[in-house]
Amino acid sequence: MKHRTQKIAACLMASVLMMSGCSLPGKETDTCPYEEFLVVDVFDSLSNYQGIQSGWFAKIVKDKFNMELNIIAPNVSGGGDTLFEVGSAAGNLGDLIICSGENGRLQELVSRGLLADLNSYLEDKQIMRFETAIRLMNDPVEEGSIYAIPSELSMNDPSTPKETVESTYSPCIRWDLYQALGYPQVETLEDLLPLLLEMQELEPIAENGEKTYGFSFFRDWDKNMMAAAKQFCSLYGYEECGFVLAKGDSSDFQNIVDPDSLYVRSLHLLFEANQMGLVDPESGTQSYGSLYEKYEAGQILFSPWPWLSKIQYNTDERKSEGKGYMMIDIADMEIYSYGCSPEGNYNTVIAVGSKAKDPERMADFIDWLYSPEGIQLSGADSLYGTAGPEGLCWEYGENGPYLTEFGEQALSGIPTEMPESYGGCLWSDGICRLNYTPVCKSDPDNNGYPYQYQLWDSLIESDSSPLEEDWRRVMNADTSMEYLIENDKLLVSPGCGYTAEEETTEETTIRTQCQNAIQSYSWNMVFASDETAFSTLLSELQEELNSLGYEKLLALDLKNAKAREQKKQETLEKYSITKEESK
Repeated sequence: MKHRTQKIAACLMASVLMMSGCSLPGKETDTCPYEEFLVVDVFDSLSNYQGIQSGWFAKIVKDKFNMELNIIAPNVSGGGDTLFEVGSAAGNLGDLIICSGENGRLQELVSRGLLADLNSYLEDKQIMRFETAIRLMNDPVEEGSIYAIPSELSMNDPSTPKETVESTYSPCIRWDLYQALGYPQVETLEDLLPLLLEMQELEPIAENGEKTYGFSFFRDWDKNMMAAAKQFCSLYGYEECGFVLAKGDSSDFQNIVDPDSLYVRSLHLLFEANQMGLVDPESGTQSYGSLYEKYEAGQILFSPWPWLSKIQYNTDERKSEGKGYMMIDIADMEIYSYGCSPEGNYNTVIAVGSKAKDPERMADFIDWLYSPEGIQLSGADSLYGTAGPEGLCWEYGENGPYLTEFGEQALSGIPTEMPESYGGCLWSDGICRLNYTPVCKSDPDNNGYPYQYQLWDSLIESDSSPLEEDWRRVMNADTSMEYLIENDKLLVSPGCGYTAEEETTEETTIRTQCQNAIQSYSWNMVFASDETAFSTLLSELQEELNSLGYEKLLALDLKNAKAREQKKQETLEKYSITKEESK
């Protein structure tokens, strides 16, 4: 830990000292057009890192734009919406802003004068290949202006899953322990509990010397509901729309606090788990970073997110020993999948603050993020992202792109030193911390190959580990996505660009009060002393919500949920017609 801390400090110092020259790594003839060095404040509601971006990505940004990124992350600071409101009230959220554009938030930001109009800065830029989608989101706010760019833009069919090798949500467990128990069948969500209890008994102490638990979570992502409980709803095809759970095929809409709702069922699952000693008692006070370290040690036996558990724990060394997290099958699951969206994702957008020191440079940076190079560099991580710098991590061969020896090592999670031309330091310390996806990773690059390197033929054909070989034998599929698709266990919700109307001040106040009540009571229900206490807390929550005006917000959310589902179907039909006409 001390060595890693010293490495990070060294990378931060290197970033601060990168004040001379603007040449790109390996491209000494390129010059940087920006003379003044800037520290750019990035308000980033998605990032799980706070502070100055360090390492190789910082050097590339410095070389190209003569600036460094100072990330302000509510997920880390614990500020949540409070941090957003404080910045908004002060009239300055930051130079770059990454936040939600849904439910009237984009209109609110513009109305408060917090965003810069990028229309003149982006004219004739390469990002305008997505002009139709960009205008579609911005014109309802102010016609002819560009205040924000939607994320995850795609050229793919809306019915195509934007996920690649792994779904966003899936029930992942320590496969080695599951194997040792003889691969028992899991029929329903509740059947996870006795399985996890047996796994806990099989390995009561993790590699870090700490007790193992079935579940562990944190508060920072709580909003309309307790985020940890909401994840289970996604395993059954539901996504949230305010206080409504909407099924991906538009067949069902649920009030989240209805006693029969999937959300209450999920809370009860965690309540039962806690009664059995399966819930990490530090869940209520820990940060995402603490949870990250526990998965890194294999201490938590279940994860609803493959991108957390697998990336942290499944090193080459462990996989060679047959150890790691893999998806299991729950007989009645139907996992929610986000379809690709030609109109982008309004849930997360990127914008430039109205008080930005150099709005033109900020616009140029955004334009670069949406370029093939920017997509490859900003989305690089250890497993499910893009491949990073071309020429270092990957190259094009006669049969398409392939990872270099350096890339194979760095992207597999092995600690890897970067060349001095990229600033030195470890690869992992320099990964882009924005946690922002400009373009869908399954989309093709300029040569027709997907940005997500795990989809390259060269990777699919490569040898696998004993862990993956055993999983493939048991599941009879090469990847999780293949298993889900072939077994009709993936519910793809067509991608579309949709945003609800801006809420009134009264509605926003009621929503905030209801959110606070739902969050507080949900946590108390999970850690309730017994079944009677759980039921009593649910009744008290329902009564409090009614007194706050919850029914008004529920009706609004139900209206918006149905309108969003209608927009999805219209987008799917529009895309089908456009594709047919282009033949």
